[in-house]
Amino acid sequence: MARDRIPPTRHLGRALAASVAALALAGTATALAGTPVSAASMPKGHDVSSHQKNVDWSSARAQGARFVYIKATESTTYRNPYFDQQYNGSRQAGIRRGAYHFALPDKSSGARQAAYFVSHGGTWTADGWTLPPALDVEYNPYDKKHRCYGLSNSRMVAWIRSFSDELKRETGRRPVIYTTTNWWNLCTGGSSAFAADHALWIARHGSADAGTLPAGWSSWTFWQYDNRGSLPGDQNLFNGSAGRLKSFAMGL
Repeated sequence: MARDRIPPTRHLGRALAASVAALALAGTATALAGTPVSAASMPKGHDVSSHQKNVDWSSARAQGARFVYIKATESTTYRNPYFDQQYNGSRQAGIRRGAYHFALPDKSSGARQAAYFVSHGGTWTADGWTLPPALDVEYNPYDKKHRCYGLSNSRMVAWIRSFSDELKRETGRRPVIYTTTNWWNLCTGGSSAFAADHALWIARHGSADAGTLPAGWSSWTFWQYDNRGSLPGDQNLFNGSAGRLKSFAMGL
């Protein structure tokens, strides 16, 4: 993910997805360098944080952006200072948008972080323009020795469930889960507890496809395939048509 700028005294960042495979990209003569061939038939999108500051949304729309996820919060101590410009500006430019929360499971409970997220931008409405809120769970960017935040597999699964239950209670939607297969296998023990009712946002960079998915999921909804490209922030695809993207936003 696009990482925020981190003052020395506060944890304000979002880590780039860790341990993604560095496989050679399969392409064709008509495909853009660094872009999966499948991008030609799927809605393009991106994700941004405070690192992108005030985004030129009209330009992003002209470059093909059809959806965007915007960092709202991290733990219970940080809100993206550019969130309002990014969230409202993208909608005004005709781009479907949603908010995401960067999880720090070692700081507080899942329910508490979900409540903070909802009260600082992680909302949802069935207007066809608002994507369901997303939960970013990945390697600990602040302590590489505790990649799973010091939680056992069972405690991590319980933390994610607590976050999801609170978000569902407050917004009516389960979170989209952003992760890597490597992190999921390591930190949840390959749990399949969320696949049935949580959309998957998989991070896998530099590859022709999304690769092996975390346990339980047979398909991905969003794929973050690169951390740079024609759109501000990280580059993403939606696994479906433009019409399906609208239906997904509406909860259908």
